[in-house]
Amino acid sequence: MFQTIDQLGKEIQFKNFPTRIISLVPSQTELLYDLGLTNEVVGITKFCIHPEIWYRSKTRIGGTKNINLKKIAALQPDLIIGNKEENSKEQIQQLMQLYPVWMSDIKTLADALNMIGKIGELVNRKEKANEIITQIKSNFATIINPLPKTCAYFIWKNPYLCAGSDTFIDAMFQACSFQNVFSNLSRYPEINLQKLEQMQPEVILLSSEPYPFKEADKEHLQKICPGSKIQLVDGEMFSWYGSRLLKSPAYFNTVINNF
Repeated sequence: MFQTIDQLGKEIQFKNFPTRIISLVPSQTELLYDLGLTNEVVGITKFCIHPEIWYRSKTRIGGTKNINLKKIAALQPDLIIGNKEENSKEQIQQLMQLYPVWMSDIKTLADALNMIGKIGELVNRKEKANEIITQIKSNFATIINPLPKTCAYFIWKNPYLCAGSDTFIDAMFQACSFQNVFSNLSRYPEINLQKLEQMQPEVILLSSEPYPFKEADKEHLQKICPGSKIQLVDGEMFSWYGSRLLKSPAYFNTVINNF
């Protein structure tokens, strides 16, 4: 018998290490793969596209906010891993009545590293999790931004939504020494184009997810902010907080060097 406390402060007790795990979060699914839990993970969401072999072979139990409870019941999980922001509170509460549910709450790099370590302990992969954490820290130390610039990061269109403060994306901005022009706004505020024109950020980043911005969007915003350098970026690198963080720093340096 052992117990653990998730990132929402909830205590969960286990008789043994979990052997039938369902992940409700794409970035944490990828982490479970990199921890070597191929046999233990039995269910993922339709948005858990990495690794591709799991996406093709594991049972998909719906979306992150539209979970199929019957499919979950059929898998008989002894652990479900979710996230406060990405999953529906109501559905998570339903699941908690039936199964052990471990929840993450990620807003900073420190939160992400803590999650990796906690999950590593929970699934009996502590040593591998610590290796991943050490490498992530080492990789983030390589980020160099000699000329920090003001920046805006858009995740959605119609309406335009950007990343404000109190988000993991903003934490990645800080790691890159970018200055978020909307850091005075919390979470993912709606931004009209007049406000964007007023702010005139030196850099505008258009994410590939959840809205897939295209070259035409870049051209449209360039007319509004002719002095801004605009780039389409890989949203997974800025918003996935599992083992994808091993790859993010090298990508961030590429983004920075493009300016």
